[in-house]
Amino acid sequence: MSVDVELRHATRDDWNAVAELIYMSTNYWYQAEGKPAIFQGAPSSTLLFCEVYEALDPGRCVVAVDPNMGGRIVGSCFYHPRETHVSLGIMNSHPNYAGKGVARKLLRFIIDFAAEESKPVRLVSSAMNLDSFSLYNRAGLAPYAVYQDMVMEVPEEGIPEVAVPDGKTVRDATLEDVPSIVALEEELLGIRRGADFEYFIRNESGNWHMSVMEGADGHLDGFLASIHHAASPMLGPGCMRDDEDAIALIKCELNARRGNLMVWLVPSDRPAIARAMYDIGARNCELHFGQSTGEPPTIRGVVMPTFMPETA
Repeated sequence: MSVDVELRHATRDDWNAVAELIYMSTNYWYQAEGKPAIFQGAPSSTLLFCEVYEALDPGRCVVAVDPNMGGRIVGSCFYHPRETHVSLGIMNSHPNYAGKGVARKLLRFIIDFAAEESKPVRLVSSAMNLDSFSLYNRAGLAPYAVYQDMVMEVPEEGIPEVAVPDGKTVRDATLEDVPSIVALEEELLGIRRGADFEYFIRNESGNWHMSVMEGADGHLDGFLASIHHAASPMLGPGCMRDDEDAIALIKCELNARRGNLMVWLVPSDRPAIARAMYDIGARNCELHFGQSTGEPPTIRGVVMPTFMPETA
């Protein structure tokens, strides 16, 4: 039975409550499924979501509050308007409100917002959580890609023998690379989000790193970002022209995170990449779907999405 929750945009005063909800509800689902908690640090670690989304798009967290419980926050969702689409970020509802329409109401708000902008909604959702998949699918988001989540503890000595394709080099990204990064992603995935890349490269929080692969002609053939934080130790987002470029960039970015447990998403239709990851000791830990309303994107290279921020 649904409850009569009200929606409003979160304020800075709501951040602690939103972070606690993200931490508690996400861990609750995984533990109920007999899996380890996703967030291992303190509940305050998930303030990261508020901080990153607020830095990129101020005021883009919508919360559901129960007026019968003193305005208690019982649901939250971040959304990220980009030039080409609206990306739906992490969505949570309190376990006590499961099945009561909270997530459905949050999703409808964002779909309606995207419709007003004449843009599709895109997200990357867990293939293991059939409730969330069904929620998105019923609302018109159809799968267009399958990703296998891979995880490994990067050795302190790093990944040896990184084979960069002949005539190419991997280096740290600079702000001067942003136009080329944007152009490459638009070519390979058809989306534009330059402000994200500027944010990663500026790295004002100290959590980010980003590499690019440069061809002999000076053009970029790939890029890959990563974040290391208690709430999100992940590689991505990234785009590469082919498997060899992707394998080299993944290994190089892992070497930037030596001694840390890292997670990244590999397109399941690129078995050569998965095999190369198995060879260095990575293992699968989950599956995710890329989902979209409207016409699905055409992927022309290798795409590695992530969850921080959501980069469908």
